[in-house]
Amino acid sequence: MPKRIVITGATGMIGTRVTKELIDRGDEVIIFSRSPQRAKNVIKGAKEYVLWTQNAKREMIWEDSLEGVDAVIHLSGENVMSKRWNDEHKQNILNSRIDTTKALVDALAEVKKKPEVFICASAIGYYGSSEEKEFDEYSEAGNDFLAGVVKQWEEEARRVGEYSIRYIGIRTGIVLDKNEGALARMLTPFKFLIGGPLGNGKQWFPWIHINDVVGIYLHALDNPKVNGVLNAAAPEFITMKKFCETLGSIMHRPSFFRVPAFVLRILFGEGADILVKGAKVFPKKTIDSGYEFEYESIEPALRNLLKNI
Repeated sequence: MPKRIVITGATGMIGTRVTKELIDRGDEVIIFSRSPQRAKNVIKGAKEYVLWTQNAKREMIWEDSLEGVDAVIHLSGENVMSKRWNDEHKQNILNSRIDTTKALVDALAEVKKKPEVFICASAIGYYGSSEEKEFDEYSEAGNDFLAGVVKQWEEEARRVGEYSIRYIGIRTGIVLDKNEGALARMLTPFKFLIGGPLGNGKQWFPWIHINDVVGIYLHALDNPKVNGVLNAAAPEFITMKKFCETLGSIMHRPSFFRVPAFVLRILFGEGADILVKGAKVFPKKTIDSGYEFEYESIEPALRNLLKNI
């Protein structure tokens, strides 16, 4: 039976794919967007395009659209790597997640017919970084800035449980898509024979194919027994060096032109830690919940993404 679903962040890399999948399978999708017209241009076929901003709650512009929906999927948030980190950008990273999530949860508390499930984006940044430790959904939070952001973000989202709404948090790794994100940005230097690892290349690279990210969201949406956090990271552990070697091999390009950590710190400040540090993140609960990965290993994943390039 088709579902009625509200989604935020629908024009982002993950949001676009998830939204189109929902529309294609016949669900009734309501897009909450800061720019409804842009959302309409990017994604055709949604039931409604509703103006939604961090301050919109005060004017009650969008609250009525939550009444009687089956699910809410919350994907919006400031791109952490959109600019060099300073105090202002770090505050935006935090506020864009906490404030919007709080506004949604507060609004859901007021609707008469509440959704069955609230699915909120999250990040493997929750675990911090480590060269030795292996993390799964039962591991404790790290102690760096991003870990603190994700912990607060999830705590805010979990409040839906007070209203008998099922909560799912999707802790997402490095999403591989040929059009956007990390892989797309790395393709150009490889094409020009200057590709290679960021930093020393020894850091763990917790990747996931875009198809599996979408698959995990749909799995969480459609299975009432799934709850709590799920790791959206492939079960294969690889380093940044291994990723670049595999990418170079498939593209028939060298992969030894390393970008030193100090250059990344000049460009991104403290945010460079995301690029030069990593973590071994295993999707234990995701697999235990019954999700079957389409791409468990990096080589077939990259071959699929690069087959028409």
